[in-house]
Amino acid sequence: MIYLISDTHFNQKRIIDYENRPFNSVEEMNKQLINNWNNTVSKEDTIYHLGDFASGNKSEVKNIFDQLNGYKVLIKGNHDRCNSNIWWHDIGFEDVIDGGIILDSFYLLTHEPMYMNINMTPYVNIHGHIHSNKMEGNQYFNVSVEHHNYTPVAFDRIKAMYKSDE
Repeated sequence: MIYLISDTHFNQKRIIDYENRPFNSVEEMNKQLINNWNNTVSKEDTIYHLGDFASGNKSEVKNIFDQLNGYKVLIKGNHDRCNSNIWWHDIGFEDVIDGGIILDSFYLLTHEPMYMNINMTPYVNIHGHIHSNKMEGNQYFNVSVEHHNYTPVAFDRIKAMYKSDE
């Protein structure tokens, strides 16, 4: 199975207030995000993290990373870009991508939403970055944790929503 998630912001206290997340502390948020991730994603699954994974030094971030199931791919977000791709590989990500990738020839995975001419693009843009906000148009799917009960989203679920449009 393939899963997608964005904007976990592990270890970041300000995100709780900024996005009005329902947690009393960073420890509570981290624990819930880890539990939700591992109750959804198996060790054999692939998960694309669409950016803004975690804050902290290498050992703090690696401690979070090591608790998470799955073959993990990072599409770097604006908060991840302060560290090099090598740094993120050292954390344990199998692949680290600057920019975006196309999955299944139809789904453009990015951190920031790509502002596309919806009448001309052949893609659905799966993204994060805008947290609880939504993009206009049916060619966008926001996997920021605030939209999905702080839980990864199955790629099959997203594909089923667009199947009739392919």
